[in-house]
Amino acid sequence: MLRALAVDDERPSLEELLYLLNADPRIGSAEGAGDATEALRRINRALESGPDGPDAIDVVFLDIQMPGLDGLDLARLLTGFARPPLVVFVTAHEDFAVQAFDLKAVDYVLKPVRRERLAEAVRRAVELRAAGRHGTAAPRIPVHEPDPDHIPVELGGVTRFVAVDDITHVEAKGDYARLHTGRASHLVRIPLSTLEERWRSRGFVRIHRRHLVALRHIGELRLDAGTVSVLIGSEELQVSRRHARELRDLLMRRTTS
Repeated sequence: MLRALAVDDERPSLEELLYLLNADPRIGSAEGAGDATEALRRINRALESGPDGPDAIDVVFLDIQMPGLDGLDLARLLTGFARPPLVVFVTAHEDFAVQAFDLKAVDYVLKPVRRERLAEAVRRAVELRAAGRHGTAAPRIPVHEPDPDHIPVELGGVTRFVAVDDITHVEAKGDYARLHTGRASHLVRIPLSTLEERWRSRGFVRIHRRHLVALRHIGELRLDAGTVSVLIGSEELQVSRRHARELRDLLMRRTTS
C-alpha cells in the first residue's frame, strides 16, 4: 500500500487527483499540498519519521508549473536526499518531459488525468517500491528497435510501434529525440546522432544540429536572402549553412533518378 502526496496549486486539479488516488486500492493514504514549499515541509517531516514512520511518503504526484518553487525545482531538491520518495509528474504540459526524465521520474502523466493512465503510474511506483528502490527511478522508455521498419514508443502506458516511413522529421531533445509524424509526436530515449546513423540509408538527412528530416516528406525547399529552409507539411524548418549544399544535392539526385 503506497502512501502518496499530491502537489498542485490548482485546487480543482488537486481534488480530482486525490479522488482518483484514493479510489485506487494500491494507495493506502493520499494527502495534498497546494504548492511545492508546503510539499517540501511535508516531505521533510516524512523523512524525519523514517520509511516505516507514521508520516512516511512513498511517492509524490507532482505538478510542474506552480508559482514560486515549481515541480522540477522540487524534484531536483529531492535528488539530494538520501531516501527520497518516488516522483510521478502530473502536468498539462508535455514540453517538460525531457527534464522530468533527466530527473529519473517514475512516470509523466498528462492532464486531464485519465483513471487508467494514473493506474499505470501507480503500478510502476508499486513495483519499484516492492523492489526496494528509493528516490527517483528511470522510466521504462524503449531504446532498441525490434525491427528496422518500426520504432517502439510509449503512449499512455502502452508500447506502440511507429512505422519509420511515417516519420517526417526528428527533433533533438538532449539525450532524447521527438519523432514527428503527420498526426502526432513521440518522445524516445535515443540521441539524434544515433537515429541519423541508423536511418541514413532510409532517406533521412541532418539539416541542422537539432533536426533530422525524411527527404521524401520535404514539400518545398525555400531560399530567402541567403537562408535555406524546408517545408514539411505545414512546418518550416531552418537548414544550417553547413548542411544546405548536401541537402540540395540529395534533393536534386532524388528528382533526377
